[in-house]
Amino acid sequence: MATAPSVAVLGAGSWGTALAALIARHGHPVVLWGRDAECVAAIDARHENPHYLPGIALPESIRATTDLQTALRDADLVLVVVPSHAFAETLRTLAPHQPAHAGVAWATKGFEPGSGRFLHEVAADILGEDVPLAVVTGPSFAKEVAIGLPTALTVHSDTPEFAQSVADVLHGPAFRAYTGNDMVGAELGGAMKNVLAVATGVADGMNLGLNARAGLITRGLNEMLRLSAAIGAQPETLMGLAGLGDLVLTCTGDLSRNRRLGLALGRGQSIDDAVREIGQVVESVQTADEVMRQAERHGVELPISRAVQAVLHGEITPADGLRQLLARDQKPEYPETLFR
Repeated sequence: MATAPSVAVLGAGSWGTALAALIARHGHPVVLWGRDAECVAAIDARHENPHYLPGIALPESIRATTDLQTALRDADLVLVVVPSHAFAETLRTLAPHQPAHAGVAWATKGFEPGSGRFLHEVAADILGEDVPLAVVTGPSFAKEVAIGLPTALTVHSDTPEFAQSVADVLHGPAFRAYTGNDMVGAELGGAMKNVLAVATGVADGMNLGLNARAGLITRGLNEMLRLSAAIGAQPETLMGLAGLGDLVLTCTGDLSRNRRLGLALGRGQSIDDAVREIGQVVESVQTADEVMRQAERHGVELPISRAVQAVLHGEITPADGLRQLLARDQKPEYPETLFR
């Protein structure tokens, strides 16, 4: 019987801890690396992440460490689960210790802050073209995965065999892992949904009703499809788990930090107070700028995303953003050239 691949999960936040728990329950040796010594000690000693997943029992087989070399020593797969702003730094720290036979996957969503580069571009630049790379994305709340509720995700890679090997590690009785080969589309969907979740949160915070929420989600999907077409992604990807699935979850589920940010803004709270109250990284604050950078680069108009960016920068109020969107000229729902 083949030995189960060993996995190093880098990032002991809620999502990294949840994925480490999932993989451990599937019988794989798992080492979870984090920077917070107190959190790491609690995972090792009490089998709980008290800061990010309080009250949820973790498999006793998970080992946790603050030493990166220890985490990577026996790894057959490296899974990076850190915020997008820490992604490049984590890979640079990882690179000198990268096991020769191990590929690198990530469950990070967003772009590289400042440059707007896709994360697979950052990873290839830092790790080299010979390291297999994959992105893990789709509709998933860490808490639900940690307690074993049914979930479906997708793994995209330019190397089909590596995508399958990552999916095999994740796939289990309550967790379906699909595969694909559109890393650009998968990463775009995972990033843009955070921005659009702010918009739907704002609408709900302003009590605009369910019709408005449905309209924003649908027109948000339209923005995702238009930008994806401009950058050469596959439309099927944005209509699947990495796009529509993640968009619906993040726009409607109150476990979403980005939706909660929008709710707070819609109710008149300041962005600083809202982020402080949420207490974790809210990806949309940086991602909105990078989405609009991509849109400007490719000449694509994204009115909802632009309004969110303006609200997050304090340029307009949520009410102003609503008025701007409602005042736009009537037009066909989809351009004739979108899917050509």
